[in-house]
Amino acid sequence: MKVLIIGGGGREHAIAVSMRRSGRVDELYCVPGNAGIAQIAQCEPSIGVMEFDRIVAYAKEKKVDLVFVAPDDPLAGGLTDVLEAEGFRVFGPSRRAAVLEGSKAFSKDLMKKYHIPTAAYEVFHDADAALAWLENAPMPIVLKADGLALGKGVLICNTLEEARAGVREIMQEKHFGDAGNVLVAEEFLTGREVSVLAFVDGKTVKPMTSAQDHKRAGDGDTGPNTGGMGCFSPSPFYTEEIDAYCREHIYQPTVDAMAAEGRMFKGVIFFGLMLTAEGPKVLEYNARFGDPETQVVLCRMKNDIMDVVDACIDGTLDKIELQFEDMAAVCVVLASEGYPVSYEKGFEITGLQEFEGKDNYYCFHAGSRFDDQGHIVTSGGRVLGVTARGSTLKEARGKAYEATGWVTFANKYMRHDIGKAIDEV
Repeated sequence: MKVLIIGGGGREHAIAVSMRRSGRVDELYCVPGNAGIAQIAQCEPSIGVMEFDRIVAYAKEKKVDLVFVAPDDPLAGGLTDVLEAEGFRVFGPSRRAAVLEGSKAFSKDLMKKYHIPTAAYEVFHDADAALAWLENAPMPIVLKADGLALGKGVLICNTLEEARAGVREIMQEKHFGDAGNVLVAEEFLTGREVSVLAFVDGKTVKPMTSAQDHKRAGDGDTGPNTGGMGCFSPSPFYTEEIDAYCREHIYQPTVDAMAAEGRMFKGVIFFGLMLTAEGPKVLEYNARFGDPETQVVLCRMKNDIMDVVDACIDGTLDKIELQFEDMAAVCVVLASEGYPVSYEKGFEITGLQEFEGKDNYYCFHAGSRFDDQGHIVTSGGRVLGVTARGSTLKEARGKAYEATGWVTFANKYMRHDIGKAIDEV
């Protein structure tokens, strides 16, 4: 098969590595890709993920058999629909289904209508109305921009003054652009966060192994929200009992609800969960693989990814048994200092060759590119996802942190407590 991956981050590099492990992929392409993906696939960095016409033309030029749409923006924008209209086989939800992530207000209303456990909430289209409601709201409270905001449009406000400032930031100052035209104010939940990615074919849902992301920029979960600073899998807090509950009350009901609304979902649903004292509740949905969750989940999956992709598209997922290695994985993100606010880029990355030929070690590229001299340099806030597998989470964590020392670049920054929660188990 000839496969085209849309995207250029660490998630897409992990997907590309899984595709290369498949015995069914002969030629692999990526738009726009990055310096890491370019070593295992043919990349076209001049095409952006929202340039739908150019993506269609490129797919036709390369005569690809399947397009895998990985990022949120093109999914919410309807790239799957555009490609399918041109006769391409596509992995990724339609625009109508991707609204599950594209609008937090939609997803909250869906959960309320179909009795899927989630935090209490209110939706506001007007800043003054939101500010008036806050006067009597319990603190802390969570404020969310309704639309896509690169994983950063969530504010946890501990005081009324912080909440007022949050409303102004999201709705009036437009820190997250048009994503903040509508605001969701949500009850603050406490407990353990867990991420579960699941393959979906419209009616059947097959959860993958669990993971836990670290969103805040600084150690001890301090600083601003980011796209994710690291991750580990599996979560020791996600028990068989919790899994059984989520399958019955969250996963299948979500897929059934989308079908009932005429928004049949095919692809991957990311279930962001909070394990509260009252039971698991949904924090958020994503309509695609998470980043960096993908890096620690796919490296443990035994299945040929193409078999699962085909089953999702063809509606035969019930015939697939997902299998994962009885190992753990930890990913530590190496970022540019100052991320996610402001940072410099263009610094040469050295030491990448240290990963070559080493089993159970991976270096997934996120923000990297080739410069004019052919050197690999930094090109984003999150630069690399250093990932390692081990027989236990503690072993995987030790290996991952060991490997972070193999690569260097100016302004290199990372958290030092990724997976620290596992020390408490």
